[in-house]
Amino acid sequence: MTISIAAPVKRAARLRPRGGDPWTAALMLGPTLLTLALVAGYPVVAALRLSFVEVANRVNQQTGMIEATESFGLGNYAGLFTGASGEAFRNAFWNTTLFTIVGVAAEVVLGVAMALVMQRAFRGRALVRASVLVPWAIPTAISGLLWKWIFETDGVANAVLNTDIVWTADHATVWGFMSAPFTAVLIADIWKTAPFIGLLVLAGLQIIPKDVYEAARVDGASAMRTFWQITLPLVRPALVVAVLFRLLDALKMFDLPFVLVGANKHSVETLSTLAQYELSNVRYGPAAAYSTVLFIYVAVIAFIFVKVLGADLIGRGLKGRG
Repeated sequence: MTISIAAPVKRAARLRPRGGDPWTAALMLGPTLLTLALVAGYPVVAALRLSFVEVANRVNQQTGMIEATESFGLGNYAGLFTGASGEAFRNAFWNTTLFTIVGVAAEVVLGVAMALVMQRAFRGRALVRASVLVPWAIPTAISGLLWKWIFETDGVANAVLNTDIVWTADHATVWGFMSAPFTAVLIADIWKTAPFIGLLVLAGLQIIPKDVYEAARVDGASAMRTFWQITLPLVRPALVVAVLFRLLDALKMFDLPFVLVGANKHSVETLSTLAQYELSNVRYGPAAAYSTVLFIYVAVIAFIFVKVLGADLIGRGLKGRG
């Protein structure tokens, strides 16, 4: 007896939608897209519009009163390159970039070292992994207060170094050439965020097959050669994503220098703190211009990492495997 299944298969093929219902997809994605538009899209558009608004005080010829008039133009962006506001912008841009480069570089080195240590099997490894997470779990404002106490004139830092450096003074230096507030913020930032990179790299290390290391030992490869030719290339996807997240976070640095050193400090002024300072002084146009430049800066860095360096943020590199 022969049973034919061709008819049911053809009927099922006819009933199965080929491209899906676009209205159903739009209905399901609508609430999410609307939420993103309200929460993220509207503030960006509003800030961009505000960055072109120029406010000027003029005398009303009829009443003789001083009135604030608004007009649209490029004056706020032109102010980024001229006068006192241009000098403040260049200083904040330089501080932001320097914080990011030096801080993230040090965090990568320490994070990879921490990951290599935590990967090894030893007694108390679970406790070490949990304790490493503590600095990252502490809120940044609390971390800033903690390090502010450490860097007090009679604090732990001066006691250990046997110095009397005023770490939060704007013009104080360390070893005669490095800004003391900049150094304090940099140390606090590295202490807090190096464990983040360490944990992400550790996750990448744990998916590397042990057979690769066994083969390297059989071939007589040294520990340094194994690290450079096996560990680092295989952990690169996780490391690139970790560095990208830290770069984007460091470029937006605000709360740590604000709490640790204070507002409007030349040596630790960043683009975020500068925008906040302008906003607190009711200069909304320049504040929006600074924020827009920072937004573009962050977007460019993200684009470079995703397109040029191949940061795989959504797992597309897994397609085609297996």
